[in-house]
Amino acid sequence: MNLRGHRMREDPEINFIPLIDVLLVILIFLMVTTTYQRFAELQITLPEADADPARERPREINVGIDSQGRYVIDRTVFTWTNAGALADELRRAAGGVKDPVIIISADASATHQSVVNVMEAARQAGLVHITFATQTAGAGK
Repeated sequence: MNLRGHRMREDPEINFIPLIDVLLVILIFLMVTTTYQRFAELQITLPEADADPARERPREINVGIDSQGRYVIDRTVFTWTNAGALADELRRAAGGVKDPVIIISADASATHQSVVNVMEAARQAGLVHITFATQTAGAGK
């Protein structure tokens, strides 16, 4: 028994009106919050200054330490014998430059002793400016 009769079924439709409303609100928000630079509209003449030349960057000595405890000083592989030999190599890498900066780039799994060896060699060589290279958490992945 057919109680509904013969009604025409309507096809379902997607209503785009709410979607358009949301997109217009987002567009208005972006237009209001955007900052525009108007430097092209201004014609300015900047003042001139005679200053001393920029200070030269200090000499950098890059010391790399891998996870097996091998050392690289300014792209030259150095076999560890003792702190004195490493100090001599650091002096050679400094090349007579006053107060170079030693940048220690140690592998995350390198031993603490390997890093301390470089620091001790720098102390023996009279090099007091030491820094460590790091990376952000997402950069290595």
